[in-house]
Amino acid sequence: MLFSRRQRLIHRILIVEDEPLVAFDNERLLREAGYEVVATVDSFAEASAVIAREAIDLVLTDIGLAGEGDGIDVARVAGARGIAVLFVTGGCAEEVKPLALGCLAKPYTAKVLLDALSAIDDHRQGRPVRRVPPQLILHVAA
Repeated sequence: MLFSRRQRLIHRILIVEDEPLVAFDNERLLREAGYEVVATVDSFAEASAVIAREAIDLVLTDIGLAGEGDGIDVARVAGARGIAVLFVTGGCAEEVKPLALGCLAKPYTAKVLLDALSAIDDHRQGRPVRRVPPQLILHVAA
C-alpha cells in the first residue's frame, strides 16, 4: 500500500501581516510546505485589492494593521467573497468569531501554524479534526 498526501482544500493563501519578519517567515514556511502564497501585503487597502482580483482559499491576517482599516475589515471583505479567514494575532476578541474560522495566538512556531492550517482544512472538508494546536481557537460554526 502506498502512502499518499492528504488532499488539501486550501491551496492559495493571502498573508496580511504588517510585521515584516513574521510576514517573511510565514511566506517562506507556507511555500516550503506546498502552499501557493498569492500575495503578502501589510495593509487593508492592499489586501482588499488582492481579494478583488485573485482566487484565494484562505486569508491569514493579523487583526492590528498599519494604516486605515484592520484585519477585521479584511475579514469582512474576504467573507463577502466567500473566502475563509484565519486570524493570527496577539489576542482574539469574542466579537470576531463570526468573521473567521479561528484565531491563532502569536507568537507561534512553524509547526503550530502548519498544524492550525491542517486542522482548518480538515474542518472545511468535514473530516474529524485530528490535531488542534493549543494556540488555535477553532470557530467550528464559522
